[in-house]
Amino acid sequence: MEVEIGRGKKARRAYGFDDVAIVPSRRTRDPDDVDISWTLGPYRFDLPLLGAALDAAVSPRTAGIIGKLGGLAVLHLEGIQTRYEDADAQLERIASFPKEIATREMQKIYAEPIKPELVAQRIREIKEQGVVAAAALTPQHVRKYYEVALEAGLDILAIQGTVVSAEHVSSDESRPPLNLKEFIHEISIPVVVGSCASYDTGLHLMRTGAAGVLVGVGPGAICTTRGVLGLGVPQATAIADVAAARSQHMLETGEYVRVIADGGMRNGGDISKAIACGADAVMLGSALAKAEEAPGRGYSWGMSTFHPTLPRGTRVRTPPTATLEEIIKGPAHENDGTFNLMGALQTSMATTGYHDIAEFNRAELMVAPALQTEGKQLQRNQGVGMGAGGGGD
Repeated sequence: MEVEIGRGKKARRAYGFDDVAIVPSRRTRDPDDVDISWTLGPYRFDLPLLGAALDAAVSPRTAGIIGKLGGLAVLHLEGIQTRYEDADAQLERIASFPKEIATREMQKIYAEPIKPELVAQRIREIKEQGVVAAAALTPQHVRKYYEVALEAGLDILAIQGTVVSAEHVSSDESRPPLNLKEFIHEISIPVVVGSCASYDTGLHLMRTGAAGVLVGVGPGAICTTRGVLGLGVPQATAIADVAAARSQHMLETGEYVRVIADGGMRNGGDISKAIACGADAVMLGSALAKAEEAPGRGYSWGMSTFHPTLPRGTRVRTPPTATLEEIIKGPAHENDGTFNLMGALQTSMATTGYHDIAEFNRAELMVAPALQTEGKQLQRNQGVGMGAGGGGD
């Protein structure tokens, strides 16, 4: 439904996770009978969870932990791990900066050149742990480093930026734009591309041959894109739109492209809503950065936080609260929904009677602005439960 912004401009109304609710169906199901596994290319994962390509969330060590728990972690190949042999020392420095100087000091740290030998070394460190190795490069640098990554054994490549399109235009002949369709068909491993936030962009990205599309422009706890650039679509609407593009693409080609919700998910309820809106899996960053094993030392920051001329992210506090296993699979010892995230998804699906993710994609949703506040006055007043807040992704 369009609303009038002014006489010369109309706009669609869009919804975030807090605006919608999953409606219970006529059936319930035993949680043990719920299947939350999914596939990406030839790989099957027990959990529909990806660790985001953030230096604060994914290192080779945490990639191994997440992989063994049943998820998939994506290493940032343009981050601290590939610029410094002793990545831990730089991560300690970033955690030590006062907030007033954090951004400018991080810009200096990330000015160190990427080292191809470290790209290969970090991928080998992941592979040595016996898990699927996934890593991200930006469209600007993917051609420069992807061969080194492939030779080291990379299994899944993410081409990731704030916004990625299939039709980048540039008049600078010294920097020809990446032709995603040609590039994806050149390499033999599954490629995930994004981010995007609309039906048209999602459909065009699917037509490049991508195995998965990331959905989310600016919803994360660390991202300032919506403030710096004014760009973004609330996640519930963005996911539903790109899921519709997936259906259209499947009608055209018979190929099913995975939709991955990237950002904005604070708790198990948000993750459940992302899947109910049409996502096949979710990508989490700050939610994992608060793990005891996380490389961020109690902080999280994004891929654009350290941009040399226009940062579009910030460093936020994510104090360690539990192990990665407790955050992802439990057991939970708090009641705010930020622990046992996959157990929460499984229970949500069981409570609404859905057997697997494909079925849950068809769950009934309702616009429900009172969902977060109805009957929760005591929790808000006392700062407990749903009134305690919680970090978004």
